Amino acid sequence: MLKIVAYGVRENEVAFFEKLNKYHYDLKLEQELLTHDNVATAKGADAVLLRANCVADAANLAKFNDWGIKYVFTRTVGFNHIDLKTCAKYGMKVARVPAYSPYAVAELALTLGMMLFRHLALATTSTDKGDFRVLPSMFSGEIHSGTVGIIGTGRIGATEAKLYHGFGTNVLAYDPYPSDYAKQFVTFVSQDELLAKSDIVSIHVPYFPGQNDKLINAAFLSKMKKSAVLVNTARTQLADYDAIIAAVKNGTIAGFASDVLPNEAKVMGHNFHGQITDSQTKQLQELYPKVLLTPHIGSYTSPALTDMIAVSYENFHQVLSTGHTDNDVKLE
Repeated sequence: MLKIVAYGVRENEVAFFEKLNKYHYDLKLEQELLTHDNVATAKGADAVLLRANCVADAANLAKFNDWGIKYVFTRTVGFNHIDLKTCAKYGMKVARVPAYSPYAVAELALTLGMMLFRHLALATTSTDKGDFRVLPSMFSGEIHSGTVGIIGTGRIGATEAKLYHGFGTNVLAYDPYPSDYAKQFVTFVSQDELLAKSDIVSIHVPYFPGQNDKLINAAFLSKMKKSAVLVNTARTQLADYDAIIAAVKNGTIAGFASDVLPNEAKVMGHNFHGQITDSQTKQLQELYPKVLLTPHIGSYTSPALTDMIAVSYENFHQVLSTGHTDNDVKLE
């Protein structure tokens, strides 16, 4: 029986792991993310199942190799937390979950965008403090007669476009590879035209190291409307946070919302009790309610979790049966 150690398993996720375990794997569910400090918890296992921000670097992988672990799988779309060169060196297999419920992230992106557009965080913060005045800063447009720009129209971006299209919103999109499916809901334009015309700009672009690092930079932000808001539920590496902080402070854009944070491994999962140690995260947090931050909860839904676990289990079943999976990650 395959022995799997799964990391980053929240308390309410345990029942999903157990219920979906149709192949009867021997499971060890660890609540903490994989780090250098807890790597010994993998000793005795045949395989590990990771999530974002787990540390699968050369040091930890060397220990996996010593312990005979050959399967380093992740239940996420991204796999930049895994050192692929070291996996190749040790002959390890790496697999991922290439897709899960696209509505999970799409609905969060839409919600964050609408919260900024309608100034809901500002309004609810005021009433929470006992201030029930209707302030000029709460005045807004209506998104059904506005324009939303979606950058990246894969499954998630196209799904968010579909949701906004249902409102009657004019949805623009930029993607170097426009899909026929997305064309039902969007008008494809250049990125510059999208930035110039959109009231809400939502990012759904994969991260390609060395190619689109800090896609959201000062030049990008300067092309947006001053009344527009920006939403990033994609990858933290796409954002130049210093430029974003400056743009919000000086009014280049009206607001920013993000489900991904600077230095995520040092921030996510921690309670700082009001004393955030990461400088950029602290600066962003201090700009609330013009800046809204969520702790990487885009995929934190029942359908998405079910997909992630079920596909991961199938990946293990396939690799044991055939030596490979439909979702193998190509090693460098």
